[in-house]
Amino acid sequence: MAQAHWGCCPWLVLLCALGAWGHPKSVDLTAEDVRNCLISPPYLPVTVVNTTAQLTALRQQMHIQNLFAYIIPETDAHMSEYIGTRDKRRAWMTGFTGSAGTAVVTMGKAGLWTDSRYWTQAERQMDCNWELHKEADIKEDIPGRIVTDRSLTGEPETVPGGSWESYNMALMNSNIKLVSITPNLVDQAWGSEKPLVLSQPIYVLQEAFTGNTWQKKVSDIRSQMQKHPKAPTAVLLSALDETAWLFNLRGSDIPYNPFFYSYTLLTDSSIRLFVNRSCLNSETLKYLNSSCTGSMCVQVEDYSQVRHNVQAYASGNVKIWIGTSYTTYGLYEVIPTEKLIEDTYSPVMVTKAVKNSKEQALLRASHVRDAVAVIRYLVWLEKNVPKGTVDEFSGAELLNKFRGKEQFSSGPSFETISASGLNAALAHYSPTKELHRKLSSDEMYLLDSGGQYWDGTTDITRTVHWGTPSAFQKEAYTRVLIGNIDLSRLVFPANTSGRMMEVFARRALWDVGLNYGHGTGHGIGNFLCVHEWPVGFQYNNIPMAKGMFTSIEPGYYQDGEFGIRLEDVALVVEAKTKYPGSYLTFEVVSLVPYDRNLIDVSLLSPEQLQYLNHYYQTIREKVGPELQQRQLLEEFEWLQQHTEPLSAKAPHTAPLASLLAVSSLAILGCRV
Repeated sequence: MAQAHWGCCPWLVLLCALGAWGHPKSVDLTAEDVRNCLISPPYLPVTVVNTTAQLTALRQQMHIQNLFAYIIPETDAHMSEYIGTRDKRRAWMTGFTGSAGTAVVTMGKAGLWTDSRYWTQAERQMDCNWELHKEADIKEDIPGRIVTDRSLTGEPETVPGGSWESYNMALMNSNIKLVSITPNLVDQAWGSEKPLVLSQPIYVLQEAFTGNTWQKKVSDIRSQMQKHPKAPTAVLLSALDETAWLFNLRGSDIPYNPFFYSYTLLTDSSIRLFVNRSCLNSETLKYLNSSCTGSMCVQVEDYSQVRHNVQAYASGNVKIWIGTSYTTYGLYEVIPTEKLIEDTYSPVMVTKAVKNSKEQALLRASHVRDAVAVIRYLVWLEKNVPKGTVDEFSGAELLNKFRGKEQFSSGPSFETISASGLNAALAHYSPTKELHRKLSSDEMYLLDSGGQYWDGTTDITRTVHWGTPSAFQKEAYTRVLIGNIDLSRLVFPANTSGRMMEVFARRALWDVGLNYGHGTGHGIGNFLCVHEWPVGFQYNNIPMAKGMFTSIEPGYYQDGEFGIRLEDVALVVEAKTKYPGSYLTFEVVSLVPYDRNLIDVSLLSPEQLQYLNHYYQTIREKVGPELQQRQLLEEFEWLQQHTEPLSAKAPHTAPLASLLAVSSLAILGCRV
């Protein structure tokens, strides 16, 4: 299906899209490597992409269509966070590769709106054809999805990042109207240079790694349909993880996510899967009961026919239940209003957010193995960074190799954020082979990474310093740690919104006038999305419930100097309270110790210190035996040293390289 576009009079067209750009020349980043369009000639760093040809080609298409403006968000036809190369339209058009941002092109101007995480990156990548609009009031839901309360009023002065629904609401009382048009004008401008669609196999996830059979899941969703007061006859699924979860199928069409291009129309009497049929082998078709036509038989339809099929189904006496957050206007507009049942999230999206006991056990197990890979990397760094031979990119590559050696590994869950010194102040910076910094014992190093495993998805962030951190760095780190601890140990009533408790992660920073500009956490899937909606701590997340997994990730970023983030994944569990009641708390399943070199123990309360030492004991009990069983004795010793109980008077543990050096000297001394 051609992707949905929306327009108005004067014409304004929205396109769900994102794009790619070429590699820059090798360069060592500094704080000054940003464009300067105020001088003549402008200063453009080597990381900038010349977009004159792209804009000229797009404006030619706009002129033919008599369009006033064209808006290019960062996503694809499924509102995905990570997108395939052929869907990276916004980056192809602008040169900006950040995961959040909306581009607007008129006949005379071009602008990009993004939040504070990406301001510096945008100034490094965009040429002077583009104006950067710094949206200070944009809030991060998850990396790659942003929301704002601003209005859209014609010329690109206050255009936010958002969905077609948010634009429709903003334009309700204006003379601007959003309509769907084809073809995709960025695709027209891109022409033959646009990457082709690659047909990747779709495979069945083994039963050992699934919480329920697809038949049980279908029956559960149909049961919810029957109980719904508005009596829907069908559920339309547009998000890629919805279909993957429902049928226990996985693919590789999307980077970092085991998904495949698909839609599902689940009715009370039929199941229609819209997909590239050539990607399904005979065994998978048999698994889906595709040769029959009963209520538990999956009818495989061509991916491009979803709009036509939904429109045909909507012509009958039906009601279609959709989640508006992931449904494009191209599908929404073919369903008559009186036949729509709209919720923010579909029943599949909400149901898969709560993991059953088997899924919980699978995710816990994946985090134990993931901890082994991260610990191996941290041990290697302590020995090699002082030699001056490690850079951000080579380090990230090595971590990927360590994870790849773990059982059930299926690659990274997102592009590793491996950031040293000032680069760590860019909350979502990632190095490339050409563009990176050396790791140094004199700088802080932030590592945000994760893995995809058949039994779970992981995401963990640790910040370390191998030398002598400043007093301010230690204080900032410890206050970030306090925020992580305070939220992790919080006891709260069931069905509490994450937004109501997010302040606990910020309080220690706020006490001294510090803060961070990104969200505090997001859901996480079972071999699905690393940022799984709709769990988290933002205003539009669903209330916390037993069985949900969320990240907890406060941070602090000193522009041009350093960045700190401490991220763990936690399971929502029942809390043990003195008096009876329905209360919940978090069980942290990430199992890597924090950097003792950066902890100012004097700032920790007795309760926080007790929590931290109990967490360290848990790491010893769960990860220690795994290291010993695999004969990773050096890593086991490192773990023992870095999980020693902390006290207010305890000295900090020296880096492993120093400990080994002292041990060697001691042995030599004994021989003299």
